[in-house]
Amino acid sequence: MSEPEEFSQKIEEALRNPRNLGEMEGADAVGTIGSVDCGDMLRMWVKFREEGGKRVIDRATFQTFGCETAIAVASVATELIAGKTPEEALKMDSRELSAPLGPLPPVKIHCAQLVEGALRSALAPDSAPAKSEPLAPTLLESFQGSDAKPKQIRLEPQK
Repeated sequence: MSEPEEFSQKIEEALRNPRNLGEMEGADAVGTIGSVDCGDMLRMWVKFREEGGKRVIDRATFQTFGCETAIAVASVATELIAGKTPEEALKMDSRELSAPLGPLPPVKIHCAQLVEGALRSALAPDSAPAKSEPLAPTLLESFQGSDAKPKQIRLEPQK
């Protein structure tokens, strides 16, 4: 099976059996993040418990207005952070949070960054990216390069 086929199969499985989907009553922390570029939004709820004198994540849930990859990444990420301290969870980047799905296609990396942003918004609100700050470059920006200015076309009537 090719890597894209394996990735698609893992996404389909996560969609058939999403973990920790939905709001959480009595959450200790809530984080919300959105991307103006793609229109996705993700909210994560976190509940803590005391374990061995430490505060650890007991459970996390999510809701998203996003694509299948955002749902799948959020689903596996909520499983990965359970049992971790907030500090341990905050050390995880988007690649670690999406690792059980395998490497994400370049156009889907922003989905994992969205999940990371919602987690940071819940656990360390001051470290989450500003809402207007893009999480990943748009497809157009990736083709133009970081220093390119948008191209404009000027139409003039024929003489």
